[in-house]
Amino acid sequence: MDDRLAFASARTLAAMVRDKEASAVELLDFYLARVDRLNPRINAVIVQRAEAARQEAVRCDEMTAKGQSLGPLHGVPMTVKESFDVAGTPSTWGLTAHRDNIAGADALSVERLKRAGAVIFGKTNVPVSLADWQSFNPIYGVTNNPWNVERTPGGSSGGSAAALAAGLTGLELGSDIGASIRNPAHYCGVYGLKPTFDICPRDGHLLPGAYAHGDISAIGPLARSAYDIETALDIIAGPNALDATGLRLELPRSSKTKVSEFR
Repeated sequence: MDDRLAFASARTLAAMVRDKEASAVELLDFYLARVDRLNPRINAVIVQRAEAARQEAVRCDEMTAKGQSLGPLHGVPMTVKESFDVAGTPSTWGLTAHRDNIAGADALSVERLKRAGAVIFGKTNVPVSLADWQSFNPIYGVTNNPWNVERTPGGSSGGSAAALAAGLTGLELGSDIGASIRNPAHYCGVYGLKPTFDICPRDGHLLPGAYAHGDISAIGPLARSAYDIETALDIIAGPNALDATGLRLELPRSSKTKVSEFR
């Protein structure tokens, strides 16, 4: 595959799978090969679940062959911030005390992305406790900015933004209190959105041992296009099962149709 494909939008990748221009397995192997080749200098992707992801990609291809689709991200390889629970992978938040904290289930946002067809093949680096505008921790080390490896990608979703900028993933999921999505998106030249508080459920994104979420923490997407931000937000937004008994979310359509209109 042409290396330029690594920087395609998630929508483009999904369309390729849908139109049988590429299989989900081929796209997954393409990104995994890029991670093997390029990640050592950047250190953005710090956990992989390649075999589980391959099984999910095979399922996507079997459905495609039958004319079926899981949703708008059908067959799209992607990664998520290390702090999100993904069953069978560590959620440490960069804290050595939680090195062996293995998630037993997916975070709700991760579950929704998978239901929409995303193939989640890894997790990306964070600073300790997600509390810095750089991305170093004593478990996984430091993440470097792919534009200049002597610079930081920002934080705390620094691994997320760096992976996107380097073409190591098709889409990303981050979190934000004090610019933890917006800061690394700016540093790495990608798109990032901190949505309105609590429109994206935070189930499965909690500091190990904590009992409550931060008051202003938010879940949001990072991507290489504004269209992908829209697609991902539509997938992950909405109350959890308990809140849904008394709450309905209806997002208004954007009043703007071009990025230039936001300036």
